[in-house]
Amino acid sequence: MTGFVLVTGAAGGIGAAVCYRLAADGYRVLASDLSPDDAERVVAGLPGEGHRAVALDVASEAQVSALFAATEAEGLQISQVVAAAGILIFAADGNRPPITDISLAEWEKTQKINSTGTFLLLREYLRAAARHPVSQGRFIGFASVAAQLGGYRSSSAYIASKGAVLALIKAGAREAAEHGITVNGVAPGLIDAPMLRQSLAPENDAKIAANIPLNRIGTPEDVAGAVAYLLSADAGYITGSVIDVNGGYRMQ
Repeated sequence: MTGFVLVTGAAGGIGAAVCYRLAADGYRVLASDLSPDDAERVVAGLPGEGHRAVALDVASEAQVSALFAATEAEGLQISQVVAAAGILIFAADGNRPPITDISLAEWEKTQKINSTGTFLLLREYLRAAARHPVSQGRFIGFASVAAQLGGYRSSSAYIASKGAVLALIKAGAREAAEHGITVNGVAPGLIDAPMLRQSLAPENDAKIAANIPLNRIGTPEDVAGAVAYLLSADAGYITGSVIDVNGGYRMQ
């Protein structure tokens, strides 16, 4: 079966960088995003051939299941998954909302996309792998330095959702091992992508970077490099782990 690496949130700053890096490394990319036009735009700029774009709401059980079923019906396979789709909701004034101001709707939307979305992707990927074994199976979830530190610029809803991803990576790694699949994560720090720019103007970068040992804001390509490593054969004996991509902002 012809295999693809599914990248969700492909039209985002980090997602697009991941798609480009993986395409450059020779993977066939299945780029998914809420907007099919945005996903198509990303695919149009990828090196190599055979890439595809698809609309996908990762919070929809029906859509996630349908994507795997449709791919399988074509005699194709999702061999690896990079669950990069995510959401961070700020207050109307652009500031981090305190717990007392977070509505239940905002809380539930954040959990549904960030943590439940990751669960749905992992579940369907493992179900598909049980039917048709994959070669060099990989699942990569997206956590965050915010979940590791309790957050500074992020809402409690976001922090909690990414904490759930950290735990799911460990649980998933144990269950996926029997299929020869590794389950790992990346935990980006301050990355120059649209999510960070919701709360940080570029003119403040130098001030923020002074708190980072490497003295700079990270780039989407920094994260894409970590993803590429975890997908590679060199990472075949790594599972249940999280790579911190934060310039030393948080050290274990």
